[in-house]
Amino acid sequence: MSSWDSPPDYPLSSDIVRRLKSALATGDEDTVQKLICTEVEPVDAVIELANDDWMKEPSAELPTGVLLGLWTLEYKRELTTPLCIAAAHGYESCVRHLLSRKADPNANPGGRGALHEACLGSHTACARLLLQHGADPDLLNSEGLAPLHLCRTPASLGCAQELLEHGATVQLEGGPGRDTPLHVAAQRGLDEHAQLYLGLGARVDARNGRGETALSAACGAAARSPDEHARCLRLCALLLRGGAATDARDEDERSPLHKACGHARPGLCTLLLRHGADACALDYGGASPLARALQMATCAPPTAPQRTVQALLNHGSRSVWPDAFPKVLRTCAQVPDVIEVLFNSYTQLPVSESWREAIPEEVYQMHKPFYRSLFALAHTPRCLQHLCRCTIRKLFGKESVHLVPQLPLPETLQNYLLLEPEGVLR
Repeated sequence: MSSWDSPPDYPLSSDIVRRLKSALATGDEDTVQKLICTEVEPVDAVIELANDDWMKEPSAELPTGVLLGLWTLEYKRELTTPLCIAAAHGYESCVRHLLSRKADPNANPGGRGALHEACLGSHTACARLLLQHGADPDLLNSEGLAPLHLCRTPASLGCAQELLEHGATVQLEGGPGRDTPLHVAAQRGLDEHAQLYLGLGARVDARNGRGETALSAACGAAARSPDEHARCLRLCALLLRGGAATDARDEDERSPLHKACGHARPGLCTLLLRHGADACALDYGGASPLARALQMATCAPPTAPQRTVQALLNHGSRSVWPDAFPKVLRTCAQVPDVIEVLFNSYTQLPVSESWREAIPEEVYQMHKPFYRSLFALAHTPRCLQHLCRCTIRKLFGKESVHLVPQLPLPETLQNYLLLEPEGVLR
C-alpha cells in the first residue's frame, strides 16, 4: 500500500497530462505509448490524471446533496506512473522498454502498482515481465488487495498462474472482506481459477470476514448469463468434490442452500441437496431455503422457482405453515406452477373463497384454468390419487427423490409423485 503526499511530477494542469488524457480518451495508443516511453521523465515520474479537490476551487458548483448535507465531499485524486499506465493497457513493448530503463515495478503512488493494473486488465504478458523484473506478487494496493485478488475474469487465468509461479500466497486474505483468492474466484464463478488454487493448497473451507466459505460465496453470487450459470455450477461441484462443507453457515446463519434458493438456481439447489444439504435449515431470521425460494419466485426466470420448490420438497423440506398459504398466494400468484407444487405438498388444505382477493384480476384472467381448478376444491376433499401420493411421499420422506424412480411405475406416475405440475389441480 502507498500514501503519496508529495507534489506530482506532472500535475493535472500540465501540457503532457492534457495530451495524455486526450489520447487515452480517444484510444490513441501510439500517442499514449510515445508520451509515457519518450517524453515523461524520469522513468518513475508521478502523473496526476485526476484531482477532484473541490476545496481548492472556491468557484466550483457543488452538488445539491452536498449543500443539503446528504453526503460529504470526497477528495478523489488519481496518481499513476508510466509503467502503471502501460501495464493497465497491456502495452507489452512499452512495459519492456520502461523496465529496461530501471522503472520500479513496485511503485504505486496512487495506491495501485503496475502488477495490480496488469491483473485487472488480464494482461498476462505484462504481468510476466513485471514479475521477472522483481515485482512483489503479494504487494497490497490501497484497499488491501494483492494482485491475485484482482484476477477476476476468465481471461485473467494466465495472470494467476504467473503470480503463483512467482511465489504469490494462495491463502492470502485481503480487503475489508478478508477474502482469499478462492473466495474471489467463487464470487465470480471462475472454476478454472478455483481448480488452480485448490491444486496449490488453498483451503476449501476457509472463511472470510462475513463467515462465508468459498461455496457459500459462490451460491450467493448472482450469475447473469447462461455461461456464468454453467461456470458456477462446475465451480460448486469442484468445491464439493474437494470436501467443502455443504451446510457451512455465514454470519447470518445462512447456508449455501439458502443463498442458491434466494437466486432461484434449481440446478445448484439440486447439486447441494444431492450432497446432503439440509432442506430444513433456518437462518437467524427463521427463514428456510423454501421461504427464500418463495420470496424470489416472481423475480426469477421461468420454471426456475417451480423447479427449486419442487427439489426442496422432494428432499424433505417442510412445507409452508398452512395459515401462511394465503400470504404465499399473494406473493406468488403470478407463478401458478409454484402454487400448484406447494399446494400438492399438503394432504388436504382447506381452500377459502377469500383467497380470491389475494390474486390480482389480470393475473387471475391470465391463469384462469389453474385458479378455477384451485377454487373448485373449496369444501371438497382431494381425490384418492392425490391422497395415495401423499401417503407414499410421507413414507419415503426425504428419500422420495431417490426411491420414487425405483418404483415399477410409468414415468408419468413417477413425475406425479414428485410433484411435477400439470397446470391444474385435481
